[in-house]
Amino acid sequence: MRNRKPTHPGEILFEDVIKPLGITITEAAKDLGVSRKTLSGLVNGRCALSPDLAIRVGKATNTSPESWLAMQTKLDLWNALKKEPKDVIRFSESTAVSE
Repeated sequence: MRNRKPTHPGEILFEDVIKPLGITITEAAKDLGVSRKTLSGLVNGRCALSPDLAIRVGKATNTSPESWLAMQTKLDLWNALKKEPKDVIRFSESTAVSE
């Protein structure tokens, strides 16, 4: 597991795209076709990037939606591994269901 928490895709969108363009969250939200509240939640790390928003961001930035979703998946997995369940028993051949 990585030691450093992956960067939230919303932070990358804000720091690498919105900020350098000199546009507001309101303007960016309008261009993406989403509400200001939705985009604000994303760039402030309060919500996850959805597949729909990944497509919109990909189109707006001429990048792939898959790259944006990969960022979110890495973050989600990192967070899940921090809370890794302790009550899981490894499957063995003797517990496998036969057909």
